[in-house]
Amino acid sequence: MDRMKQKLTTILTELKNHSPFTFFGAFTGIICMLIFRNLAHDISLKIFYVFHPAHVLLSAIVTTSIFQHYNRKGRIPTIFLVGFLGSIGIGTLSDSLIPYIGELSLGMHVETHAHEHTGFAEQAHIGFIEGWYIVVPAAIIGVLIGYFRPKTKFPHAGHVLLSTWASSFHMLMAMGGVTVLKIAGSFGFLFLAVWLPCCISDIVFPLLFVKPGEELPHHHH
Repeated sequence: MDRMKQKLTTILTELKNHSPFTFFGAFTGIICMLIFRNLAHDISLKIFYVFHPAHVLLSAIVTTSIFQHYNRKGRIPTIFLVGFLGSIGIGTLSDSLIPYIGELSLGMHVETHAHEHTGFAEQAHIGFIEGWYIVVPAAIIGVLIGYFRPKTKFPHAGHVLLSTWASSFHMLMAMGGVTVLKIAGSFGFLFLAVWLPCCISDIVFPLLFVKPGEELPHHHH
């Protein structure tokens, strides 16, 4: 019970400590959206598929490295699945699903975002489905890097900014006209899209593998 309480306290403390930088990251995302507000939908989509795979790649490296560090006897298929599914899951939640929910909530789901014959994966820009030929290889490469050259202390700043910019260009595709409500609402959803998933990946996930007697990890310096 004491161990669980200590983990919970650590998680809450880290979430609180990371909120200021996440706030700054969301602010940079809003600046990007204002600067590129007139960018064509197709160009925004291409930029999204630069930042999103990069985010997945970094997540795969970190997730695989952490899993190996705390499960040294883990079998290769298990390590691969944890690294692959973990990075795809976090990346999709952060860069696609939360921004998509934000777009719907703010009435930003405009015609450029929902062509006649597209399904949910295309409307929400689910990377590992719509852009599988970019995102899936990025996850695989990240897992391989994490397996052969495990490195767990990646800058949390890099994780936050990659995710923020991917989410920003996702929302920019559905922006339509710029209004105060859309910008204020986008800021809130950008903050959530980065703060919860990235902190879960960099903080909560490592804590799942800490055994009794081991020091609680800090992999987000």
